[in-house]
Amino acid sequence: MSASSRLRHAGKALASEPMLTAGLALLLAVCLFAFFGPLVINIELAQIGASVPRQRPGLEHLLGSDVQGRDILAALVLATPQTLKIGFFAGVIGLGLGTVLGLLAGYFRGWTDTVIRTFADVVMTIPGIAVLVLVATNVRSMTVALMAVIVAGLAWMYPTRTIRAQTLSMRERPYVDIARLNGLGGIELVFAEIFPNLLPYIAASFVTAVSSAMLATIGLEALGLGPQNDLTLGMMIFWAQYYGAILRNMWWWWVPPVAMMALIFIGLLMTSTGLDRLVNRRLRVES
Repeated sequence: MSASSRLRHAGKALASEPMLTAGLALLLAVCLFAFFGPLVINIELAQIGASVPRQRPGLEHLLGSDVQGRDILAALVLATPQTLKIGFFAGVIGLGLGTVLGLLAGYFRGWTDTVIRTFADVVMTIPGIAVLVLVATNVRSMTVALMAVIVAGLAWMYPTRTIRAQTLSMRERPYVDIARLNGLGGIELVFAEIFPNLLPYIAASFVTAVSSAMLATIGLEALGLGPQNDLTLGMMIFWAQYYGAILRNMWWWWVPPVAMMALIFIGLLMTSTGLDRLVNRRLRVES
């Protein structure tokens, strides 16, 4: 299939799923704000003491300032990409590990399947938030990268089980039998025949993995266990809570990060729903 044909096919897929189109557009708008915001907004105002504390939203500070003298809009520009990075990298690591383990367990079955499935089931019974809190409280200096790794450490079990189930179904398809007759086998067959046909399903799972990782991250940060020296949306909420922004009626401090998180999660939900519809329709057609 040529590049132009692929683009036309992708365009038709987007046109057939307005929910997917709207979700991607919303996420694109958030990403543009996160990564191009520093070009139009002075991020130096996000430093402590850069502005007059406790200023209400106005012409000088569009979203006001907090009790530490940070401009809320500048802080939001710095915090949004950090939160997106944590969710993205945690999703990539967790889903990547889960995909590999699920493919191996579903295709080879036998003792390989037993070991992987049993280990995933055992880890799933452990309360994830308890493990995350335990690890986070024993880390001396939390960083954005380390936060992503910690969250990803408990994000691979569900993808492992779902990818395993899909692989068990696909390994019985006629095209896999034809590939075996042509001499393909083992790892080569798994990644040459089964994995490409699972890509739409993996894409839908990736959106869900990113959403779950960001939710777990924000939960930890709201407890004060996030990166203390980096601004994230969760840490903005923590500092607002720590300094009593609600009691002081400083709504402009906590509403912007909550609104930004809501936009991100709405975009992820709409994208996941649209991708899920596409995947299910494609699986119905193929079967």
